[in-house]
Amino acid sequence: MKTPRSQSVYDLVGGTPWFEALIEHFYDAVDTDPVLRPLYPDDLTESRSHMVGFLQQYWGGPATYSEQRGHPRLRMRHAPFAIGPAERDAWFQHMAAAVRAGGLAPDIEAEMIAYFEMATTHMINV
Repeated sequence: MKTPRSQSVYDLVGGTPWFEALIEHFYDAVDTDPVLRPLYPDDLTESRSHMVGFLQQYWGGPATYSEQRGHPRLRMRHAPFAIGPAERDAWFQHMAAAVRAGGLAPDIEAEMIAYFEMATTHMINV
């Protein structure tokens, strides 16, 4: 059984700067990925911003994402994109690498990677 934390993951990792670095690392990889790049707009600025906001909120930070964009509804927001195992695997590989590069405590790293593994599998729609 997991012991409840007195602080959120958002606080434990250092807040917004850590999530911004995570997403920078992730999107730098996406930008050159032949499987994923076609799924994204030419300008990744908004995609980066949305993802930082979502992840901050998910991991216990400010609720700015929902205040600005409403409920995350991840499957609905990703429904227009054909996401199969190849897309899922590429996305997960880049995100797992970004998390591992983040200098986290092993338990937090494992928790984040497990979340992304579950969430990416849930996004498969073809």
